Amino acid sequence: MESSPLISAGLPIALFIIMIGIGMTLTLRDFRQVAVYPKGMIVGTFAQILLMPVVAFGLAWLFGVSPAIAVGLVIIAACPGGTTSNLFVLLARGNIALSIVLTVSASLITILTLPLFTNMALQHFMGTEESISLPVGKTIAMLVVIVLLPVAIGMLVRTRKPELARKAESLVSIFGGIVLAVLVVALLYGVRDQMWDLLKQAGPSTIALNVAGIALGLLAGRVAGLTQRESLAVAVELGVKNGTIGLMVTLTLLESSTMSIPAAVYGVLMFPIGFLLAMYGRKVIPKSNVAHAAGEA
Repeated sequence: MESSPLISAGLPIALFIIMIGIGMTLTLRDFRQVAVYPKGMIVGTFAQILLMPVVAFGLAWLFGVSPAIAVGLVIIAACPGGTTSNLFVLLARGNIALSIVLTVSASLITILTLPLFTNMALQHFMGTEESISLPVGKTIAMLVVIVLLPVAIGMLVRTRKPELARKAESLVSIFGGIVLAVLVVALLYGVRDQMWDLLKQAGPSTIALNVAGIALGLLAGRVAGLTQRESLAVAVELGVKNGTIGLMVTLTLLESSTMSIPAAVYGVLMFPIGFLLAMYGRKVIPKSNVAHAAGEA
């Protein structure tokens, strides 16, 4: 289940470049609007941190998976959205500022909640309890380097060179789509010999978790009265997980390759499903709506 050099080294670099491009689409007003109207942040964080693990417990029972797979399912559900979710929100024409805020806030809160839900799953499904902890410094440093720093650079470029930022926006979407396509191929190639076994063990429950997260995000957004762009951001954050954290917990801290299967399967399947969600977003949200929002900012 180890990452290939292409993923472990190339993806962070590509994401850094993509996040600079995403920053070029943002202004400080975008983040002020999230702060002034925090409903989207509250709904998204609550669903991400609390509801998704509860859904995973229910799906583990519903599909009758083995105890180790059940624990792994809860772990991936309790993981925050990854930085890749910000790119999917861009492709889906969702609210990027809200997506970034949700990525950062959920990642920081997860430092406390992921060990809690992992221990609950271990105790419930396996009758054991192990104390785990996430590397706080490393997690915060990763967020700063991969999310906050490049976004700040992009926003600075937009302030100083608005015409350049406008021209770069479409290139970012194209580059981002290519990066995601390459990543999907690399992930599939890396598990090609194990793909059928992985899908048999965790495929149905993992797909159900991914679809449930997206549906929960769209439904919660509608019930809370969020805009379409805000609802899409919440749905993507719930559907596109930081599988790296899930693999770190299962392989490094719990030393269980079986528990890592849901995170590995989820890491592959969330991309094609994310592409479908992005296509849906581009269909229901006209480009003019995004341009209008940027113009108001």
